[in-house]
Amino acid sequence: MFDGPGGFEVEEDDECWARLEDYRMLLIKTIEPSRITPYLRQCKVLSSEDEEQIYNDPSLVIRRRKVGVLLDILQRTGLKGYEAFLESLELDYPDVYRKITGKEPARVFSVLIDTAGECGLTQFLMSEVSRLQKLAQDERRMRLEVSAQAAEQLDTIRQLQLCESELHKQQDRVQRIREERERMCEEARILRDENYRLMHDLTRLSEDKNCALMCNRDLQLEVISQSSKKTFQKHVWVLQGPNRIFPLAFELLQKQPTKVYHSSTFYNLKGLYREEKDELELKCIMLKKDSKMYRDRMEDILKQLEEVIKERDKAICTREEYHLENSKNLQDKDQYRKQIREMGERYDELQVQLFRTQGEVLALQSKLRKQKNPIQMSSTLLAFCPQMKSQTSEEESRERGEKDMSEGSQSQTSGEYNYSERMFSEEDISANCRIKAKCNFHYRRKRALRTKKFTDKESVQCILDNTTGSDTDGM
Repeated sequence: MFDGPGGFEVEEDDECWARLEDYRMLLIKTIEPSRITPYLRQCKVLSSEDEEQIYNDPSLVIRRRKVGVLLDILQRTGLKGYEAFLESLELDYPDVYRKITGKEPARVFSVLIDTAGECGLTQFLMSEVSRLQKLAQDERRMRLEVSAQAAEQLDTIRQLQLCESELHKQQDRVQRIREERERMCEEARILRDENYRLMHDLTRLSEDKNCALMCNRDLQLEVISQSSKKTFQKHVWVLQGPNRIFPLAFELLQKQPTKVYHSSTFYNLKGLYREEKDELELKCIMLKKDSKMYRDRMEDILKQLEEVIKERDKAICTREEYHLENSKNLQDKDQYRKQIREMGERYDELQVQLFRTQGEVLALQSKLRKQKNPIQMSSTLLAFCPQMKSQTSEEESRERGEKDMSEGSQSQTSGEYNYSERMFSEEDISANCRIKAKCNFHYRRKRALRTKKFTDKESVQCILDNTTGSDTDGM
């Protein structure tokens, strides 16, 4: 059994690896070879040829086969390979280490310190920090790409929503035009039926008018014939008046003697003429009265006709005015309806244009965001590179200072110093990434803080240089 994470009891190689064989399937399923090979290479239990075989062998395409070959190579190294493998699990897979050994990981790196010394541990820690920084940078880049893709998806969704709104607007417009067309068709059908009815009424009225004209003409002809007949009868009766008297006078002259005949004839003729004169005067008076009465009646009728004609003309003028006003109102109504239709179409066109403009704005925003993302990433990388250079120069100066000191008394101290220095470097990188996008005032403030941090580092270095002893002295 083990007394500590770095102090293993001396056991047989086969027995150690036989104990690890129980967890071989778990290791093959869990471990990624690229994560533990750097530490194993630093511990010198894995050569470059072995690493080349693991990564470039055509038969080792599957990750599980690579892990199996790696375990077989480490098994040939014996106890040292076993301890280095457990320490790599302790560093990269603490859960697997805890399940295999039943202990909490302490990360002492005894094999690495014994094999490569303090400089090897420092180099390994630097490589691990660089790897973690690269992973963080890749993760940050991935996060930026994912956020850019999410923004593009949101822009696409908004554009689709705008297209959907535009489609709904066009559908509403088409539906409204269809309803208006149906309404106009219905009105046209009603007007056509009314036109047919009016044409039928007009035809019937024209036929009635023709019939009335024919009847009026027949009546006029009849009246003319009757009046001419009466006039002819009166004229004949007037002409036949003396002829009725002469036969009577001739008979009297033949019956009486000549004297008597002449006196009686004159007397009778005088009486007859007087009676006829009286009758004619009476008829003349009656005819004058009748003519006067008819003349007065005709004058009254003419006056009434004139009044009727005036009223008719007035009614016709009023009707024409009403018709003109109605036609004007209808024209105004049609014009207003046309204006309303044009304004509705203009409103629909403006709304569709608004939707398209919003879509273009979203497309331009997404394009601008795409252009900004590489700039932000490049600025992040530019901010990250000077920090890495300063970090590398500081590490080189620390290594040159550490070479002058004793290796045994400063192993643990240098490890703690490198770890704290890495922590400060990570803080500088994150601060630099956050502050690069701010104004000059914040940039100057950041420079001051950075100077202060470097001062703190120098003070920490002085404190570490003054310390004596190490946690690895008893190893």
